[in-house]
Amino acid sequence: MIFGINLREIFTTKAGYFLIGHIVAMAFGLAGLLLVLPHPEFIANLPPIGQSAFSWSMIGGGVIYMILGWSAIAVYAYTQLGLWHWLGFMLPALSISLTSELLGTSTGFPFGAYHYLSGLGYKIAGLVPFTIPLSWFYLGFSSYLITRVGLNRLDIPNWLKDLGAIAFGALLLTSWDFVLDPAMSQTSVPFWQWDQPGEFFGMPYQNFIGWFATGAIFMSVATLIWRVKPLQWEKISLTIPTAVYLGNFGFAMIMSIGAGFYVPIFLGILLGIIPLIIFLRLAYKEETSNNNRQLVISN
Repeated sequence: MIFGINLREIFTTKAGYFLIGHIVAMAFGLAGLLLVLPHPEFIANLPPIGQSAFSWSMIGGGVIYMILGWSAIAVYAYTQLGLWHWLGFMLPALSISLTSELLGTSTGFPFGAYHYLSGLGYKIAGLVPFTIPLSWFYLGFSSYLITRVGLNRLDIPNWLKDLGAIAFGALLLTSWDFVLDPAMSQTSVPFWQWDQPGEFFGMPYQNFIGWFATGAIFMSVATLIWRVKPLQWEKISLTIPTAVYLGNFGFAMIMSIGAGFYVPIFLGILLGIIPLIIFLRLAYKEETSNNNRQLVISN
């Protein structure tokens, strides 16, 4: 396994099938944004059916990859954790993130002044694409669960494990945005636009405070809901959440490289990928120790 990812689980489970579609859709999106759009002559030379297919993909491609990401985590959460824990995280994540996004696009709080352009689907209240709360859910869930399972291996009180999962889960979620937001708002076909001068590659620092706070709030609500039916953390596989986080981070990183933004990538790795690796090592520490013991005994 690499990063705790079990390839067999990806290729043999329903959640894994959605994950594969999610990653493939991201790959096509990257090719379109970084290779095809900067070369209009390529599009002009396509036959009519090819031009129609490309136009459709640019209109609906972002929607499809986000729906597939949501589907992968929704199916995973239901099958691994059960209905209570799936809905107990998803409903607060969707409702609270949508509330923050509606406030942000109408008042500038808590992220700063911005507005969404086309490409991400139907806009709720004419402001926020319906796919945006879906991405908050599947990245937020992945960040929180990886952190919480890792912390469960430490000999500390449960309340401290929960608090740590909220804090570090929100940090991993925000670290992804460090890398994604500058490139996606300044690509050749941007998906949102900032309406105020920004100090961080065209974005206000306030945006990251808003991201961290929004994630921490819905993770806190989910933590309280999950306490009603405690989970057996040691039996949870992290393959799907890890692959979702790394896949989306990789997408954002390639977009940033294409835009020539390297500082956001460094910050994302420092505050996102490195903590992720630490929590995964904690999560699989006992399993690795058991495997080593078995090797010693067999030898």
